[in-house]
Amino acid sequence: MNLEQYLASRRELVDKALDDMLPGEDNEPAILHKAMRYSIFAGGKRIRPALAMASAEAVGGKPAEILPLAVALECIHTYSLVHDDLPAMDNDDLRRGKPTAHKVFGEAVAILAGDALLTFGLGVLSLPNVARMYRLDRLVPVIHELSVAAGSTRLIAGQVMDIVFEGKEVTPEIVGSIMANKTGALIRASLVCGAMLAGGDSEEVGILGRFGELLGTVFQIRDDLLDIEGDPAKLGKAVGKDNTRGKATFARVVGTEKTIEMMQTLTTSALETIEPLGKRVEPLIAVGKYIGIRTS
Repeated sequence: MNLEQYLASRRELVDKALDDMLPGEDNEPAILHKAMRYSIFAGGKRIRPALAMASAEAVGGKPAEILPLAVALECIHTYSLVHDDLPAMDNDDLRRGKPTAHKVFGEAVAILAGDALLTFGLGVLSLPNVARMYRLDRLVPVIHELSVAAGSTRLIAGQVMDIVFEGKEVTPEIVGSIMANKTGALIRASLVCGAMLAGGDSEEVGILGRFGELLGTVFQIRDDLLDIEGDPAKLGKAVGKDNTRGKATFARVVGTEKTIEMMQTLTTSALETIEPLGKRVEPLIAVGKYIGIRTS
């Protein structure tokens, strides 16, 4: 399959849904909605929505049927980036080659825009016109899954651990835990929720959840490696910050070479995990391979 075309088609679907569902820039308070839209449409690849749609396909569903979930995932993911870029966190000036939200709108508005994106994302699936699209016994568990993934024991827990262990000696277990929460939680939720909304059975959902856990770690490892060896022009942001700040990464704990080996092993394990689902997982296999070799 042509992965570039596949991802482009999914991104087009998601961008239109985001544009349709998010409040317009002229909705008051205008500065808040401008900041939300600026952050959402700053050039993301829409990997999490693409994974959710591919997961739905893997259990016999159709991508367009889960677009509200794709919108929710991208809003939650973007909120985490907006907050991650803040001076109190990673203090980044650029994101995808553009000034970060707090550089354009100020720190206070950026914080509130992140809050609003998270709230909007968690509420999308309960909108009356959206909720009517799904069976209640599928919709409620999905909303719960998203809330847990974004909450204090998963995504936010990973962010906190990332800060707490900055500049300290850490074990591979601690690094793995940070990655599983900070990055892996939402990637796993993308796959699990996509399958659940599309009517996947418990075995299929379990397989895709395990795939998501492994892929989430691969994604974060690749991010960390790109901070060491990546091209700032392609990444759209500065590199070398993890080492300067003493971030808890596998590269710092076990070295770059072993980290690359670990990433390759995890990628292989992830792809083997979804083999029982048959030919429908071809897009997931392609995306899984891409995540470990991407350059941005």
